[in-house]
Amino acid sequence: MSGLLEYKCPNCGGAVEFNSAGQNMKCPYCDTEFDIDALKEYNDECMSKTADVLEWHTSGAEWSAGDTGGMKVYTCNSCGGQIIADETTSASACPYCDNPIVMTGQFEGGLRPDVVIPFRINKNQAEEALSQHLKGKFLLPKSFSSENRLEEIKGLYVPFWLFDCDADAHVRYKATRIRHWSSGDYSYTETSYYSVVRDGDIGFVKVPADGSTKMPDDLSQSVEPYNYADCVDFDTAYLAGYLSDKYDVTSEQCAPTVNERIRSSTEIMFRGTVSGYATVFPESTNIHLKQGKALYALLPVWILSTRYRGKIYRFAMNGQTGKFVGDLPMDKGRFWGLFAAIAAAATAVSFLIMSALSF
Repeated sequence: MSGLLEYKCPNCGGAVEFNSAGQNMKCPYCDTEFDIDALKEYNDECMSKTADVLEWHTSGAEWSAGDTGGMKVYTCNSCGGQIIADETTSASACPYCDNPIVMTGQFEGGLRPDVVIPFRINKNQAEEALSQHLKGKFLLPKSFSSENRLEEIKGLYVPFWLFDCDADAHVRYKATRIRHWSSGDYSYTETSYYSVVRDGDIGFVKVPADGSTKMPDDLSQSVEPYNYADCVDFDTAYLAGYLSDKYDVTSEQCAPTVNERIRSSTEIMFRGTVSGYATVFPESTNIHLKQGKALYALLPVWILSTRYRGKIYRFAMNGQTGKFVGDLPMDKGRFWGLFAAIAAAATAVSFLIMSALSF
């Protein structure tokens, strides 16, 4: 059986024809000419795209009887979170939703963490960080600092999956260079089109993904990054005096998001190597992920809750680096006053500009 082979123009997408006059290929729509071998190679690459599929390997081990001795599980009656702690830890409220949690017994089931980053910030430092966080906030109500009351402060190990893999990438870009010149009464513009190819391997180490549905992703991502050089092999001794959430999102469930994050990072890094052109557009991207491995990790976070005029405000602090995030109330009167001042200044500047142009 015979079939039709059609070459597409990399510039406009039209069907390219053989140009007998130039002994090359020429697009009848945009008049762009191509070398025959170069266009054939381009067409072959377009036909050889393959899907990006990677099966991640999780290296987590099961808990042993020696690991769980003296460990308790606390279950939140509201959000259902299972918080793991040593038997001496006070666990009167859920660090996520602030509702009471009750002890249900020894820990059982699930994977044992591979690594942990121990807390480096203590409780007193977390409280001081909250005070510093409130300073210099112009739109914060003046009464917030004096009237807010610290309801709860808990050190929590949040479950994360850390993904390692290699990315084998082949990316082709459509690029242009533009030249302008004049001759006599005429101005000319010449646009040259290029097919720019980049091939290479990139290694990714410890790409994080939150393994808890109770910890909002925007909050867990806001306290990143962590210094993963501080990762140590997991030992239950690191949990003493702290709480630890149990993962409820598996590495397999996190994989699609991580794959997309890695693909996006690869595309950005490869694009950074293409320079010297007027325009650059990605035309074909083949990224294959390989040697994927996922580690189960516990990362330290301080959760702080304050009450102000009947409303709870929650903050999170990276227990390793001290990065502090959280929402604050806004003084609407100050906001609208600032908005009016900016609007008035903008109006005044516009008036001055118009006045100057009128002379």
